[in-house]
Amino acid sequence: MDANSINSFFLIGALLVAVSVMLSPVSSRLGIPILLIFLAVGMLAGEDGPGGILFDDYSIAYLVSNLALAIILLDGGMRTRVASFRVALWPALSLATFGVAITTGITGMMAAWLFDLHWLQGLLVGAIVGSTDAAAVFSLLKGRSINERVGATLEIESGSNDPMAVFLTVTLIAILANVHAEPSLSFMLINFIKQFGLGIGLGLGGGWLLWKLVNASQLADGLYSILVMSGALIIYAVSNKLGGSGILSIYLVGLFLGNKPTRGRHAILNVLDGMTWVSQIGMFLVLGLLLTPSDLMDIALPGFALAFGMIFFARPLAVWLSLLPFKSFSLRDRGFISWVGLRGAVPIILAVFPMMAGLPGAQLYFNLAFFVVLVSLLVQGASLTTAARLAKVELPPKPLPISRSGIEIYPSSEWEVFVYRLSEGKWCIGEPLKRLAMPDGTRIAAVFRDDSLLHPSGSTRLAAGDILCVLGQEHSLDALSQLFSQAPEMEDIPRFFGDFFIDTDVKLVDLAAIYGLTLDEASEVVTVADLVTEQLGPHPVIGDHFQWQALHWVVAGLYEGNVTNVGIRLPTEV
Repeated sequence: MDANSINSFFLIGALLVAVSVMLSPVSSRLGIPILLIFLAVGMLAGEDGPGGILFDDYSIAYLVSNLALAIILLDGGMRTRVASFRVALWPALSLATFGVAITTGITGMMAAWLFDLHWLQGLLVGAIVGSTDAAAVFSLLKGRSINERVGATLEIESGSNDPMAVFLTVTLIAILANVHAEPSLSFMLINFIKQFGLGIGLGLGGGWLLWKLVNASQLADGLYSILVMSGALIIYAVSNKLGGSGILSIYLVGLFLGNKPTRGRHAILNVLDGMTWVSQIGMFLVLGLLLTPSDLMDIALPGFALAFGMIFFARPLAVWLSLLPFKSFSLRDRGFISWVGLRGAVPIILAVFPMMAGLPGAQLYFNLAFFVVLVSLLVQGASLTTAARLAKVELPPKPLPISRSGIEIYPSSEWEVFVYRLSEGKWCIGEPLKRLAMPDGTRIAAVFRDDSLLHPSGSTRLAAGDILCVLGQEHSLDALSQLFSQAPEMEDIPRFFGDFFIDTDVKLVDLAAIYGLTLDEASEVVTVADLVTEQLGPHPVIGDHFQWQALHWVVAGLYEGNVTNVGIRLPTEV
């Protein structure tokens, strides 16, 4: 490659990335997933679009996509809280294993019938498109306030279901490539155990070693993120080399680091945020370039039938069967989880496997995977907001600081500075600082007024428009935000948490006269906490609700898994 070719490559690559970024606001205005914008830019730049770029190197696409997916999963793992595993781990694992297998089977049978394939070839199609995509799920759920049980289940499922899809895809390719030497059941079982066992072991063990290394190192601030990414990619590659699931390993590395006091954690997350965007843009641009849209025309009608069959039948049935043992999921929860079975980069990456293995009909698998992904992003991704509203799994957005940044007080410091701007109408306007009931372990470090820095004391009175810099830790964030931040309005969910709030240690008998409750003698000693447990089970989450004696009860506060208060919504008079 000469200098002119290299320069052209840089120019075209940078131009495509810049166009993708500039078009990203169109995503929110049109209500379509941003990943689809990136994919569309790649397709328009390809041989069928005005760009006319001919790109058919599947090995490069495979390399770029796997590297990008690894970084996306590392970032997703670091932003997943272990506390959410309390309510979502086992349901998510059931979806990631049984759910993928059921989706693969049903979708595979439909593919075999629609495209006149051998049943093993149909199953291969089902395996390729059978898993939800972490990049798509993380991207579309990011920034949304979703019921913790539902949101955490979807995130953990999408981060952990790829090993099952990879296992099924690789096994079926091995069978189809050598029909006379069909792998035995023991061979398949050993590979299954290797995929998950090595993936989990190397992910957690490697995550611990990397965490120790990061905290023991004294580096320039910008090098910690590079150390984390390179170390995580080493673990990813070693896991793959040994026959484990590198995808699962790197997700668990991120999960471990994100839930431990790690040196430079905030700087690492900031760099990873940018790297994740670059990875998503690069991955979907390359995959878009790889596709020849005109090739999809021949499979359009049966392709739509396959995609809609998976969306409306295979995925819902798989979710219903996988979540059958978990009674805490309502019908609305299950419906929303079914709908957010988004397909994205992973099916397209898996569709490259048959191409590289030289299987007959490999181009059909690739085109089908691409078609299913496009339909999934258009139909499911674009309707996510509506689905969340209909399923009533969306919570009112939390009040948040206008910015936050970490402070490296000591190697594993968890201190942060939260910045708030006081709006009109806050009760603390005009009050002296000494009268504020701030959480323990927090302090107002600075107050800015009219672009001037004030030196706050106990007698300093707050004014509208003041900017407060508050020193604290993440566990105090909710309390500080309630105190200083204006909650975003959410007109679609009025009175979400009810008209009145009740502490859960209050006895029902003390509420009977106020709210017109009818109680028997046994209920005289029952507390609100007992009622919540009876109605919702042992693991409620914020936003869980139930109807009892004409009142609507909503879980409004939670601390360390225990409900602290509930909202009561009175009946609406007709």
